[in-house]
Order: sequence, then C-alpha cells, then structure tokens
Amino acid sequence: QVQLVESGGGLVQAGASLRLSCAASGRTLSWYGMGWFRQAPGKEREFVSAITWSGGSTYYADSVKGRFTISRDNAKNTVYLSMNSLKPEDTAVYSCAADRQRMRTRVVLTANEYNYWGQGTQVTVSS
Repeated sequence: QVQLVESGGGLVQAGASLRLSCAASGRTLSWYGMGWFRQAPGKEREFVSAITWSGGSTYYADSVKGRFTISRDNAKNTVYLSMNSLKPEDTAVYSCAADRQRMRTRVVLTANEYNYWGQGTQVTVSS
C-alpha cells in the first residue's frame, strides 16, 4: 500500500505555468499506472490525465490537451503534471491516484479503478 502527497499548487495568473508533484511514500509506485483528477467547488471530480506504469502511454482530457503534460520519474517515486497556459477554469483541487492493479498496459480513465489517493493540492488561476 502506498501513500500519495501532492504539492506544487498555488495562486497564479491566467497564462502562467505550474508543475504539480505527486510523491509516494511506502512501497514504490513504479508498477502502477497513475492518474490526475481535479474537482472544482460544486462540480464532480473530473479526469485530467493518466500514464501507464511503464510510461509508454498517456492520455489527456480534451480540456487540457496541448497544455498539460503528465510524466513520471520512478527513481524519485514521483509523478508530475506540468500545466501551461493556465486558465481560470483550471481552478480546482488536483489529486493524484494510483491504479488498484499493477502493470496494466492501458491507461485508466475512471476514478473507481484507482484506489490510492492523495489529499490534493489547490490550484487557483486568477483572470
């Protein structure tokens, strides 16, 4: 079982960039696919991006495609979400999650297939 801690959020102006980090404690997450989700006040949790355990495949929600990049550094036991050209509608709590199953070759897009979650980091984008 792993524990995940997100960091890197903050208050930025529209057009700025942020890089979120998701660091794992306990056992390595290198065998797990990882995902990023976000939730804005009054809205449902939304899928943002995912990466397979090997890093061989990635997937992005249409709302962030071309602006966000997911990556991982298994030597540091960390997954990243680089966010460029931030918009006010990106404002949300961003959470990372680990796949409940090891070594799946496909990206996992639904929240109920992840069973290890971080507490989230707040991203606020002002206009």
